Amino acid sequence: MPKPNTPKILNSQVSFSRRRHLKTTAKALGLVLLLGELDLAWGAKILGVRVWPSEDYTRITLESDTPLPITQQILTNPDRLVVDVQGLELNPTLKDLVAKVKPNDPYVSQIRVGQFQPGIVRLVFDLKEPIKPQLFTLDPVGEYNYRMVFDLYPSTPPDPLMELVKNSARKETALAKSNEEVDLIAQFATKKDKEVAKAPSGPVAQAIPETKEAAAPAKYKRLITIAIDPGHGGEDPGAIGSLGSKEKHVVLSIAKRLRDKIENESYMRPFLTRDGDYFVPLHTRVQKARRVEADLFVSIHADAFIQPHAKGASVFALSQMGASSTMARWMANKENASDLIGGINIKVQDRQVANLLLDMSTTAQIKDSLQVGNSVLKQIGGFAPLHKGKVEQAGFAVLKAPDVPSILVETAFISNPQEESKLNDDGYQDRIADAILKGIKDYFAKNPPVARRGNA
Repeated sequence: MPKPNTPKILNSQVSFSRRRHLKTTAKALGLVLLLGELDLAWGAKILGVRVWPSEDYTRITLESDTPLPITQQILTNPDRLVVDVQGLELNPTLKDLVAKVKPNDPYVSQIRVGQFQPGIVRLVFDLKEPIKPQLFTLDPVGEYNYRMVFDLYPSTPPDPLMELVKNSARKETALAKSNEEVDLIAQFATKKDKEVAKAPSGPVAQAIPETKEAAAPAKYKRLITIAIDPGHGGEDPGAIGSLGSKEKHVVLSIAKRLRDKIENESYMRPFLTRDGDYFVPLHTRVQKARRVEADLFVSIHADAFIQPHAKGASVFALSQMGASSTMARWMANKENASDLIGGINIKVQDRQVANLLLDMSTTAQIKDSLQVGNSVLKQIGGFAPLHKGKVEQAGFAVLKAPDVPSILVETAFISNPQEESKLNDDGYQDRIADAILKGIKDYFAKNPPVARRGNA
């Protein structure tokens, strides 16, 4: 009979519909559990927080999976920067920011983090002095996701030249005194020579004692300033070896060794473009060298190549006519991309000034750079394998100071496991620093620096 069977069919349809609804609900619930309460509510996740203090500025970075809108205000008495980050709930990663501020930070005394409103986290930067903040966002690049960057610059930036002169005042005094003594000896010797010329000849002349040879004039009338530029730093780790070594750490160690050796030279003084783990834009490195009136700019690197067996040290100078080899071009492009990884504020970058600086490089600068580069390469080749037996050339942005001879030294390939081990060896680092210094001394012995007004 058809009638009794009808309810059974309907019940079956209802049962199927209910099962499908329950399955859909379970999937939705599982999705909620998978996303997590924070991501479901606001859709943003903080992946990391970092603080990079330096004498130039302090950088604070928030890395997230999506861009984060912010508002800011500067308050005084006491000085502090207040930043509200929208689309976030307070979590342990953000709380970690508090502990990352070190006592020796020049500009930030502490950071306070709290939930200001639902979906808005407030950051309060308590400051040690007035600042000029630059806040900007960076799109994903390399291994980084979206980054919110807080660059806290002092209202009155330090003068690197004044600091350099202050630190080398004792050397300046000693060199000036040495020059005065040499001048007096030269004058005395000249006077004696004239007396001897007027003296009678023959047997009587033999009774006149011979004057001692005059001391040689001072080789240098002023201190020679060497700008040492450890590549990368801070947000930009540079190349990373298979053992985990980071280029930024290796080259800073070599640069400090070179600085100490130059400091021991009575007629030289060193200047580091960075002396810690922080990021310095390429154009700023060039500007720093020019501000301290450097006689030479030496950028130190330990790069990687696509092939792990690439090996040997190299020295590069600037080229305005194209790269001298495919590898030179590849390396220049890679190094010039450091600003993208390290992160610069494009909005406040004076592109006109930067482009002018990069276009002013002269033939004379390149000629001098090739000479000093050859001197350094010769010294390195005395104990280490070379990738090329001559100085290579390419359009490295960091070598484009128009009036300062500039070279870039690739100390070895950190992408080569054997050379990575050497780069972490104290002995090898010391020999590299020694070779660079010997090359510099050899260059200036043949090309003494010109005098400057004030001998600054």
